[in-house]
Amino acid sequence: MSGVKRASSAKVRLRSLLNQADNRTCADCGAPDPKWASANIGVLLCLKCCGVHRSLGVHISKVLSVALDEWSDEDIDAMIEVGGNSAANSIYESYIPDGYIKPGPNASNDERRKFIQAKYELQEFVKPSLRITSGRSSSSVQSNISGKILDTILSNSSNSEGMVEFIGLLKIKVVKGTNLAIRDMMTSDPYVLLTLGKQTVQTTVVSSNLNPVWNEELMLSVPDNYRPVKLQVYDHDTFSADDIMGEAEIDIQPLITSAMSYGDPQMFGDMQIGKWVKSHDNALMEDSIVNIVDGRVKQEVSLHLQNVESGEIYLEVEWLPLDQ
Repeated sequence: MSGVKRASSAKVRLRSLLNQADNRTCADCGAPDPKWASANIGVLLCLKCCGVHRSLGVHISKVLSVALDEWSDEDIDAMIEVGGNSAANSIYESYIPDGYIKPGPNASNDERRKFIQAKYELQEFVKPSLRITSGRSSSSVQSNISGKILDTILSNSSNSEGMVEFIGLLKIKVVKGTNLAIRDMMTSDPYVLLTLGKQTVQTTVVSSNLNPVWNEELMLSVPDNYRPVKLQVYDHDTFSADDIMGEAEIDIQPLITSAMSYGDPQMFGDMQIGKWVKSHDNALMEDSIVNIVDGRVKQEVSLHLQNVESGEIYLEVEWLPLDQ
């Protein structure tokens, strides 16, 4: 690939990162429209927070401008593997003490510095056994940290009060919606929310489209005492509360039970290993088959939205075990 083509491809991938809903605000203070990033940590940052990150040193945070700096494929791959601000914060902010107030967009530089140092350098809000040690080269940290983030999301927590034990990760690809309900004059601006326990992730908004195509992958950590994933579709409104456009529940038990009963899926060829059966008690349009495909446990899900006049949502769900 020529240098021009590589640069163009990098810009496209960076733009895709910026378009993720959770990357539209600073990971540390919530300021809108961040234009800087920590490539090895995998978060998008505002100008004020990126100044603090620079002071930490590149062995902790490698700061790049989204618009001005030249990004390597390795930098972009690391950002994509982490999965965005929500995924990174689910680790670095997973155990913030009750009553602790995270700095906002108008926080002083001193407040930012104390929080960012505690969050990344001291890793005070991460389970101690999962803290990432520094003191190695920046390239070594960068190649390690994205995988470490995923490992941490999946790793077991202690049973201390206020901590959650995770058993795996769900990668849910929100593919598309069809025949969605009208909530504006003639159309809607839909987006999808997925909720599991205290976690909520969101797709981008598709403007003026009742048959939106998202093709967005969202990540959810699965706790030991998991329940169905709640799916909601909303119409985005600028000047008023967003309108609900239907909802459904995703029963993840057939997927997880099937995956755990077979163990390492890479030991098997492509095959069906389970099924979530359509019934009057669920929103399925048809039986949802659990398959091993290319060594991965996957499931295609098509849902009739409930409590709404019309609409369907199509998903692809993948189970990621602790040791993957």
